[in-house]
Amino acid sequence: MVQEFEFIGVFGVIVVIIPFATLFLAWLLRPKKPHPAKQETYESGVQTIGKTWVQFKAQYYIYAIIFVIFDIEAVFLFPFAMAYQKLNLYALVWVIVFILLLLDGLLYAWRKGAMRWL
Repeated sequence: MVQEFEFIGVFGVIVVIIPFATLFLAWLLRPKKPHPAKQETYESGVQTIGKTWVQFKAQYYIYAIIFVIFDIEAVFLFPFAMAYQKLNLYALVWVIVFILLLLDGLLYAWRKGAMRWL
């Protein structure tokens, strides 16, 4: 039994080590030539005019989050739709629960006014 999970443990260690090792290697090998021009704010090849740090409305991020949520919903519902004929009632109930949870999130965002464009 333990031997079956050793593979998962080794894989988990590799998954943790490889990203940190590559980041450390990139930090070690990068060129280190600081220059004041490299610290200037640069936007599409044009020097910025005025304040360069502008705070965006949080509502844009809320739209993005809602889009991602419903995009993920489509990703999860597509396999269900493809295998609909082969699934039993139990799977259908869980998909309905999944859709109801997402609709609850949509209704919550709607009631909070996140869907209104300002």
